[in-house]
Amino acid sequence: MNTEFQRIVDFRRSNRGFDPLVEVPDEVIHTSLARAILSPNSSNMQLWEFYWLSTPEAIQAMTPICLNQRAASTAKQMVVFVTRRDKWKQRANWNLNLIKSAIKGEPNKGQKKGLNYYGKLMTIIYTNDPFGILTFLRKSMSFIMGLNKPFFRLGGLASQRITAHKSCALAAQTFMLSISAEGFHTCPMEGFDELRLKRYLKLPKGAEINMVISVGAGTEAGVWGERNRLAVDEVVFKK
Repeated sequence: MNTEFQRIVDFRRSNRGFDPLVEVPDEVIHTSLARAILSPNSSNMQLWEFYWLSTPEAIQAMTPICLNQRAASTAKQMVVFVTRRDKWKQRANWNLNLIKSAIKGEPNKGQKKGLNYYGKLMTIIYTNDPFGILTFLRKSMSFIMGLNKPFFRLGGLASQRITAHKSCALAAQTFMLSISAEGFHTCPMEGFDELRLKRYLKLPKGAEINMVISVGAGTEAGVWGERNRLAVDEVVFKK
């Protein structure tokens, strides 16, 4: 088994108090964000944005927004992970253009599938209307198509939000593991005023906060006890 990866996983703890004398180099954050972008995500739509807060002034402004948690007030760097479900058209077109630029002559079978996937299917999945009619039609189609065979269950706004947040959370985990690999600590925070945070970052209505991650050199006082987890056989079921 890979002992180096195990060391990184064991090293990663949510640390709620960072050493004020140790700075986190910008290169560590930049590299970790670049690694986060490589995370798996739904249909390569990458419906995320990462807001990097690196100045003392930004940390000071973020502290009350994060409810004055020590993980915020003592942080040296912060990254806000944001979902951008509202950018689905831009990201679908980005993928579509990548496929088109690779076509030389007649598109092959895989390219045709990709053109249909991003040119048509993404529109069906992500388009909404004020009255929920399209959601009803998607669910009805899924129900009918799934009567006699497995079929992807299309939903509405809630399904789209869940998909975007799952992908963004995968990126956040990659970021935290990368920070751990570089010898620093993180603390993912859900305790914040989302309305004020969106105002501070000047985010549009369609954007949502996935989580805020503070970064620094952790202290012993910042770790609150042992990392207790359920036994493997209580949550893992092999078939």
